[in-house]
Amino acid sequence: MVATKLGTICEIRRAQRADGPAAVLAIGTANPAFSILQDKFPDYYFRVTKKEHLTDLKDTFTKLCKKTGLERRFFHHTEQMLNANPSFFLDGTPSSSSLDARLDIVAKAAPELAASAAAKAIAMWGRPATDITDLIVATSSEARSPGADLALASLLGLNPTVRRTSLQLAGCSGGCAALRLAKDVAENNRGARVLVACVELTLTAFREPREDDTFETLIPQALFGDGAAAVVIGADTELPAGERAIFEMVAASQTTIPGTERMLNMRLGERGIGGDVSSALPSFAAEHLGRCLVDALAAPPLAGVGVGVEEVVHPGSHGILDHIDVALGLEAEKLAASRAVVREYGNMMSATVIFVLDELRRRMEEEEGDEAEWGLMVGFGPGFTVETMLLHTANNC
Repeated sequence: MVATKLGTICEIRRAQRADGPAAVLAIGTANPAFSILQDKFPDYYFRVTKKEHLTDLKDTFTKLCKKTGLERRFFHHTEQMLNANPSFFLDGTPSSSSLDARLDIVAKAAPELAASAAAKAIAMWGRPATDITDLIVATSSEARSPGADLALASLLGLNPTVRRTSLQLAGCSGGCAALRLAKDVAENNRGARVLVACVELTLTAFREPREDDTFETLIPQALFGDGAAAVVIGADTELPAGERAIFEMVAASQTTIPGTERMLNMRLGERGIGGDVSSALPSFAAEHLGRCLVDALAAPPLAGVGVGVEEVVHPGSHGILDHIDVALGLEAEKLAASRAVVREYGNMMSATVIFVLDELRRRMEEEEGDEAEWGLMVGFGPGFTVETMLLHTANNC
């Protein structure tokens, strides 16, 4: 009786699992309509916050903006919106109603931007939205429940039975973490089609400069931008007609460097979403990245896998990429996709790595027949946490 029952359970378990590896089937990205060139941003920033009299601090911020290597960023909050909400800036002591107002704006705008990216991914995928079985949403722009996940499911017309998961305040590693979770869901649920949506709006982190601000406290204002990205993921040995795998998701891991909580962290406080971003982060990330990658690929059966495709690295900043280049001895073109994304969009936290993945997809299609097979997706986040995923170019890409 026991053996029969156990055998039956094992058979059910095998029947539930997918036969093939998880794969990226489609990608979509979106940004708000408003954008501003980085060399114009210092004037804009000090004007909209009514802090133009802080000339020394503005000079410091201008140098910081140049150092980022960005060309432009996109924002949902426009000058008109900020002028219409003077309570957003009250000499560093915004009221709780100010934070509530920001969160209310984000609660409506974030799902709408995520839906724009998701609609593009679903269109590329080629099947109806109602075929989505699972929804994973990552964002560091809000902290409420129900949140962007439920609103997004409604906007897209997903089935009420869709299984929703939210990742909040995972920061820049949120995109990789969401993809890692989607891989597990797809491979352990036969026929599942997982929609991952990452959306970031910096309104809840946008704050006025203050006389006592340091270089480190100004970094987020010079670096982060708004964007959304979505991916459809499934796992089958043979995909149904019309579906096409782009990247196979071979293995994923996460490593947290002990004792580094203050190097990079996030929290929701009375001034909105904030945290610590150390100026030493670029060199620190590069210093530990090599060890993390070696550990991620050392265990059988991955040992000996050659990684030849461009690495899909969450860029963070040009400074981080420069240090990674030196630390790992990479060829110049290896991080080209990451550099292009951070230059054109800035750091969009969880969404950024999917933008890089999409940029790599476009480059591979343009250079048909000249692609390597293996690659690594890498993301950094609060903790200090390093997410890695081994990717393989699908044969039908």
